[in-house]
This record gives sequence, C-alpha cells and structure tokens, in this order.
Amino acid sequence: MGGVSHTSLSPLPSSDRADVAARLRSALLDASFTADGLLDLLGAPAYAALARSETVPALRATRGDTPLETLVRLFLLQQPVPHARVVDVLPVEDALESGWLTRTGGGEVAATVDIRPYGGPDGEDWFIVSDLGCAVGGAGGIGSREEGVVLGVGGASTTLAGITVRTPVHSALDLGTGSGIQALHVAQHATRVTATDLNPRALHITALTLALSGAPAADLREGSLFEPVHADETYDLIVSNPPFVISPGARLTYRDGGMGGDDLCRTLVQEAGDRLNEGGYAQFLANWQHVEGEDWQDRLRSWVPRGCDAWIVQREVQDVTQYAELWLRDAGDHRADPADYQARYDAWLDEFEARKVKSVGFGWITLRRTAAAEPSITVEEWPHSVEQPLGEAVRAHFDRLDYLRRHDDAGLLAGHFRLVAEVMQEQVGLPGAEDPEHVVLRQHRGMRRATKVDTVGAGFAGVCDGTLSAGRILDAIAQLVGEDPVLLRDRTPAQIRLLVEQGFLEPVE
Repeated sequence: MGGVSHTSLSPLPSSDRADVAARLRSALLDASFTADGLLDLLGAPAYAALARSETVPALRATRGDTPLETLVRLFLLQQPVPHARVVDVLPVEDALESGWLTRTGGGEVAATVDIRPYGGPDGEDWFIVSDLGCAVGGAGGIGSREEGVVLGVGGASTTLAGITVRTPVHSALDLGTGSGIQALHVAQHATRVTATDLNPRALHITALTLALSGAPAADLREGSLFEPVHADETYDLIVSNPPFVISPGARLTYRDGGMGGDDLCRTLVQEAGDRLNEGGYAQFLANWQHVEGEDWQDRLRSWVPRGCDAWIVQREVQDVTQYAELWLRDAGDHRADPADYQARYDAWLDEFEARKVKSVGFGWITLRRTAAAEPSITVEEWPHSVEQPLGEAVRAHFDRLDYLRRHDDAGLLAGHFRLVAEVMQEQVGLPGAEDPEHVVLRQHRGMRRATKVDTVGAGFAGVCDGTLSAGRILDAIAQLVGEDPVLLRDRTPAQIRLLVEQGFLEPVE
C-alpha cells in the first residue's frame, strides 16, 4: 500500500488505555470516519481501489482539509498530517501519549497503525486495526515481509464471517485471531469469547480492534492451534481463518502454517471435535492437497473427527504453478531480485513434486458435534456464486440433516413440506417439443443450487405449501397421471429426501 515506507514493524498503541480508545472512537464517529462516510467521500471507484491496495484515487479525493479527509490521510493512507489540522479532530495529546500517533518532525504527526472502518452485519460502526500498509493484500502484495506482520480484513476474513452460524452461544473460540475481525463478530452473540494467536502482536492488535469498536474485551491467549486452550475447556462455537497456505517453510506467520503440506489444516480439524460442546459448530477456511492417485474427497473425509457431522465445500482449485505464483505475489516476491524469485518458485514446485501434489483446493469446513450413531459427512465441489451471509443456510443444512435422520421413508410420506422462497422452475427441451427433456429447480437464495427433477418431482414441489402430507400429494398426482399410487409412494421418497437435503423443501413440523 502507498504512503510512508516502513522497513520494520512500528511500536503499537497501548492496549491498556480503554479511556483513550473510547475517546478516539467517539472522535472518529463524529467525523463520519465510517464505511458509509468513506463511500460518500471517496466515491465507489476510489473506495474499491483501496480494497485493492491502490491509494492514488483516494489521495486525489482527500486534497481538502475537512476532518474526514484528515482522518483518511492519517489512518488509511498513512500520510503525515500537520499537528494543527489534527488537533481539532482527535484527542491528539492522548493519542500521542498512548501511541496511536507519533511525531514525525516538521510539526507533523503520523499514525502508528492502520485503522479501517468496517460495517457490522446490523449496521454497527466498527474499526479494524492492522499494521501500517497491511489493511489488505492486493495485486501488489502486502507491502511488508516482516514475519510478525498483522493484516487487516481480506476476502478470506469476510468469507468466514459470512458463513459463520450466528445463533446466541455461551462460549466461542477464535483460533488464530489475527486483527480480531472474527472475535469482533462473535462478541455480538457469545457471552464469553476466547481469542488465540501464535503471534503476540496479533493479540495486541485484536485488543485494539475490540476496544476501538466498542466491543467487550476477549480472553486473549498466546500459542499455536489448541495449545492455549485448557484441557477441560469446550466451546459452543469455534472459528478459524488459520495460516492455511501450503508453502515450503513458514516465512510469514500470518499465512504459512509451518507444518508439512496441509497438515496444519488437518490437525486443526481433527482436534476440534474434542473441543466442541454437544451441538456446537467449528467453522474453518482451509487449503488441501490434491495428491496424485488419491481422491481429494476421501482425503477430507479422513480429517473429520469422530462424533461430528461435517459439511465441506470446495470453492476453488488451482494447479501448483498458479498456487505458487499467487502466494509469491502476496509476499511481494515478484518485485524482488529475479534470481531470488526463481529460487523461491523452484522451492515451491520442489515441495509439491516431492509430495506428489498436482493441485490445491480451497474451501470451507463446518463441523457440528452430534450424538447421532452415524454422523453425516458431506464433501462437495461448489465453485458457483452463493448469497452471503450464509450462516443461516449453514445452520439450516444441519437442521435438515437431523430431520432426515429422524424420518424413514414412511415418516417422510407422513410429513408436511413447504417449497422454500425464491425457487424457480426451468423446463429444458427442444423448441416445439410437447414435453421438456428435463425440469430444473433453481434456488435464488443461499447456496443457489440447481437440481434436475422428473415431472412428478416438479409437480410435487410445486404444490408443497405445508397443508397436505407428502403421501396425500403423491396420491393426488398418481390419480392425475394415471399411475399406481403404491408404486409412486415407493419410488418418490428418495427424490423428496434429496430436495430436503439440498434445501429446496423445508419440513413443516
């Protein structure tokens, strides 16, 4: 990111001055230093450019001297600002004393951290703290190769926040908290929040993020994976955007796991089961290897701990060259000496070749602790667009699993169902043909799935409004099409089960 060049990580503001953080928050809000305020000031193109680590449009849009322009230059663009301009906007002396600002000489002050407005799910005005120049990644890399650097909110962060189940819980664990974005979200619906990180600097920044956002403090613990969690501690919700990058070595703490291959993600998933309360969720982002001669879905099924249902969604796959190039750019290695870049690229490919890895998958892993005799494991590939936030759809997926486990075919026929909102029917066939070749039901919410059904399945779904049992509907369809109702009742439950499982029909109990 543009602005002041930093060759080493700057000292952080004090995390013990809650009074200063509260006054700073009040001043930021008074100046409309919020997500909406930034959009109004900068305009959509410059605002979007900031998310790509491009600062020139924002610099051009903040050439005035309003309080909001001053704050954008100071905290987002990392530009030194005259002390006289800041004194009417912020509690300057308190901010200097507690370390949010520093004097640069020439009567100017500069920020010691990046502060980025972030809109909460219910319109909350939050602020995410990160290291200077590291609010997000972007095509130019993060701009720092310091090992302990702490990034702000990126696409992975918002993806995990969007898929997390948001039911009220007593206890939640944010494992590998980074800048604290997940801890901030779970603090809205968890009574007790524990946040851990191997990097003590990340814990410090998480404390700043929570304080500046007006959120309750979390129990912050230093350590790797579940090491900081006491042996007898369990949680209702565990979330983690871990350092999942599969790389040779562990050069960058924020992204490189430090274990061979995808062992860090596997270990995280396998150890989560014993840390969950009954009915509790563990939700992760992860990378996994596609190994020559091995089914990637079987690989992931082997990760799921006993006593847990699992829903694993592969969102993207990259071949090993694409993958190596992505993360070399992320670290800014493409701007280094060409010989160094080639050596690092070779090291990645050597590592993949030694492990017989042909590509790498990225996706979501959700576990739910269950007492069911036979837990359900769903592993699927879904690269298509979805509707975020998806947390409610995730919760509903597992509720439907419970329903289907409790009901055999006779139970399904006795049940009542409702077609979910915004499901459309498409008929596919040759122009002028009397009957369609097949019928497709398509969701416009949640996972936005599409599934092929026969004419009976389409007719059944179309009249499901919760009033008649499935069996009564099938009897009526049998009479309409002249089919034996007993045979229709016998062959249709499998199709009903699929429509329920995929979220086209919801049980009405």
